[in-house]
Amino acid sequence: MAKTFRPYEPDQMLLMPPALSDWVPEGHLARGVSDLVDTLDLSAIEDAYDEERGFPPYNPRMMVKLLLYAYCTGTYSTRKIAAKLEDSVAFRFLAASNEPDFRTISDFRKRHGVALAGLFEQVVRICAESGLVKLGRVAVDGTKIKAHASKHKAMSYGRMKEKESALRREIKEYLKRVDEVDRDEDRLYGPDRRGDEFPEEFARRDTRLKKIQEAKAALEAEAREKADSEGKDAEKAKPTDKSQRNFTDPESRIQKTNDGFIQGYNVQVAVDETSQIIVAQHVTPTAPDVNELVPVVESIKRTLKRTPREVLADAGYCSEENIAAMEKRGIDPYIATKRQKHGEPPLASPRGRPKENLTLRERMARKLRSVRGKKTYSRRKVIVEPVFGQIKQARGFRQFLRRGVVNVGQEWALVSTAHNILKLLRAVAAVGAA
Repeated sequence: MAKTFRPYEPDQMLLMPPALSDWVPEGHLARGVSDLVDTLDLSAIEDAYDEERGFPPYNPRMMVKLLLYAYCTGTYSTRKIAAKLEDSVAFRFLAASNEPDFRTISDFRKRHGVALAGLFEQVVRICAESGLVKLGRVAVDGTKIKAHASKHKAMSYGRMKEKESALRREIKEYLKRVDEVDRDEDRLYGPDRRGDEFPEEFARRDTRLKKIQEAKAALEAEAREKADSEGKDAEKAKPTDKSQRNFTDPESRIQKTNDGFIQGYNVQVAVDETSQIIVAQHVTPTAPDVNELVPVVESIKRTLKRTPREVLADAGYCSEENIAAMEKRGIDPYIATKRQKHGEPPLASPRGRPKENLTLRERMARKLRSVRGKKTYSRRKVIVEPVFGQIKQARGFRQFLRRGVVNVGQEWALVSTAHNILKLLRAVAAVGAA
């Protein structure tokens, strides 16, 4: 007797149209994102639509739900989001069968970048109200993320000077050749041209020369600004020959990573120990971390109106100024004073009372050698490094899609918001299952 299978009729008509929500099970991430966004204040976005004329735009709350759910599931390209609206039940549920194209989604993200970045603080406050943020112990760290630009499109100031001189000579030669052959226009240019157009090669070189001159001027302006901020003579300031500028994303910088050098940005986060919620974040083009600790702490205070009890950070943040700044704010800092080499045995715990003439850095080194200091600092990598792993590895965010420090800052805020939403919804689900 032949085996009987369950009915399979792809062309079967539904007698009654189902509700979209029937296709999404209870407890699905899309439902959680939808319910959360319904509680957010989106007036900064909604108030921007003050034009009565024209075709009605898509509902902003629906667009925010799409973007946040997309970021929660590792979908960052607006083209891929638009494709999901056609073949993903969860995306169709959130959009209520609306299908904005990729350009509409992209324009929405650009137009409301500041307001969308502001959702980060709203979500952090919700996490704090839910008891997921205690601010007892916070770990600060940074990671490098590739810019939407190639490092091969960057040029050093020294190379710019050489290339500028070479292009000037080439353009001068072209102009000389045009003058020399002016008497023989028909033979050189053909009967269908006037003979006074510049050769295409000249146009390309002229454009390249202008770009190089603009890049040089920008580097020189940066050098003057830096000198002025340091109290030096700005008029005499010049960039070093190794100073670089990228032609695709001028605000990005060459960043050193464990896998080599990239053209990118340095993103910073502060993570609360309780549930790995990101309580502060920002993006900087500068590679060193040492100047980013105080801004991170100030961001926490601005968002949650209080500061953490303890701050843990690696050696990249160590300076006497940072240690003093933390202590001045009533924060107990645990900042490594140097990088421990692989295989290097730990230093012995200190004995007796500390000497009175120790510097802040020496006091910090002694503090981290103590039993309590070792135990506390060992929590740093457990708190913050998994967050970067979840964002970069699990959800695949390894390159910015926008350019410029302001735009990538808005993009990173969305990534951090999505991370916190996932942590919040999983905590709520765990409580519900208990």
